[in-house]
Amino acid sequence: NRVLDGERSASVTMADFRVSLCMLAGIVLISDIARRTTSKLLGRKTYGTYAVELISTVQLCACTHELKLLGEVGRVEQQLALTLTYLISVVHALTFRGALCNPTSTLEHFCRGTLTGRCALTKLACQFVAAVVARSVVHYVWAFGLSDLHLRHKLFGFKCISPINAPLVKAAAVELACAFAVHTTVHHTHGVEEKYRVHAIAAVITTAVYAGMACSILLFGKIIPAFSQKSATGKDQYFSDVKKKMN
Repeated sequence: NRVLDGERSASVTMADFRVSLCMLAGIVLISDIARRTTSKLLGRKTYGTYAVELISTVQLCACTHELKLLGEVGRVEQQLALTLTYLISVVHALTFRGALCNPTSTLEHFCRGTLTGRCALTKLACQFVAAVVARSVVHYVWAFGLSDLHLRHKLFGFKCISPINAPLVKAAAVELACAFAVHTTVHHTHGVEEKYRVHAIAAVITTAVYAGMACSILLFGKIIPAFSQKSATGKDQYFSDVKKKMN
């Protein structure tokens, strides 16, 4: 039985981390191949844009599921978690090919008049479908038990931990402040060369995540859309039940 009780050795923890990195790289690689293939087949026409939106949102949600697992169940160190946040933000920004991947951004573009109502609704539908697909895909991959981290999560039925470890009003205020900071950066860097802009945005996202962590908001819980979350239980209860099952 590969599921061991209690503390994990440093080598096993690094083994889990390497598996998660490989999974993240695989998600990005497969998504990019799909995007390039779709672009060649459909071009930049309407259907091609929607296909890229769907694929890119799957990439975002699937990567976030794995990062969330590392942050909550794997309990990676804060410095490593922030480094991953920065790197994955840069990767997403460089590979999304103009996809919005976010219902709020889609509604913003609609209000600004840069998207028609029909286009906005279609993009929203793509994003919701992509979130459901991403959750199903990562659960399927986790079921293989490629790492002890995945096995432990499978053992508990893939249930998530509550992403909010703070009073609701405080959590909402922190979320609003972080979202405002990121939105302001995106809005005021349109004229900056893309290779510099992505790093500026990634740095602000990482800073916002750090600020959120300081206010007891779990690292990766905010990014996944609410509809991709399953019913959550408290962190202490989660690890208590996992330990009982492993014993």
